[in-house]
Amino acid sequence: MTQCPALLNDSEPLIQVTMSFASEYLAQLAAFSEQCPLPRVRALHLPPVQPVQGHAGEFCAVELTDGSLGLSYVRLGDTLAQLRQGSAAFELAGADALALAQRFVSDKGPGRVIGFATANAISRCLYDRAGFRPDDSSDSIGQMNAKAGESIGMIGLFRPILGRVLKSGARLTVVELRADLVGEHEGYRVTMDASELANCSKVISTSTLLLNDTLDDMLAQCRNAHWFAMVGPSAGCLPDALFARGVTLLGGNWIKDRQGFVAALTSGAPHSEFTSKYALTANGYPGWRELIRRAANSQRT
Repeated sequence: MTQCPALLNDSEPLIQVTMSFASEYLAQLAAFSEQCPLPRVRALHLPPVQPVQGHAGEFCAVELTDGSLGLSYVRLGDTLAQLRQGSAAFELAGADALALAQRFVSDKGPGRVIGFATANAISRCLYDRAGFRPDDSSDSIGQMNAKAGESIGMIGLFRPILGRVLKSGARLTVVELRADLVGEHEGYRVTMDASELANCSKVISTSTLLLNDTLDDMLAQCRNAHWFAMVGPSAGCLPDALFARGVTLLGGNWIKDRQGFVAALTSGAPHSEFTSKYALTANGYPGWRELIRRAANSQRT
């Protein structure tokens, strides 16, 4: 049994977590499939080895036959190379979506990445059938509202948003896995010691924690944080199990032009014009059971 901090309120007791995030997430999607037939898998869309610009080539997408798309990060180790070399072996076209999503729980490496992307595609399918659209957010730092003198933690170096955090006058500590980034920098410091997050009152993280199974461990290091945002294009999962662990905000990308997005992703071009950023908090989210109820009702009408 893992203990994770209740970040929303320091006076609350620790939350007891008995299942992994992946297992909880898949159980919720399985409940959806029991009420509503799921579309099958149409295709896996991969970025090129060399993107056209910046960070455009960091994500893959699994597409379902209803057009739902789910994203996952592909730049962990040689994951992208393995996907490009062996995508045919995964037998994706026409596959059972829930069975493929289960690989997020059971597999490692590229299989886990595909499973996560498929699970996120099913989540988008659920949102659409339930008529649920998360609120837009133009805030790239997860509504952090950083203030001068605050100690801010960042899990994974977000270079594009460094300026916004540092401009506030906050003290920034970045936890990274790359030793070559460690050290003092202008306005912030990078460390590989996750225990330093205990000194931070607010933390922002990439959704890569969900792929490398470090979510619960990293949250445990953030025991003094009252605000924890997880953001990124692959944060398209159902947020219930994250909120239960103390995540206060989930920020993802809502794909509003499927064809344009797929064309941009597969060519390595920027795809921001085909998406909008959204933010989910526990207060503005109906919960996975209510979403399934709405989706099931929409089928009957």
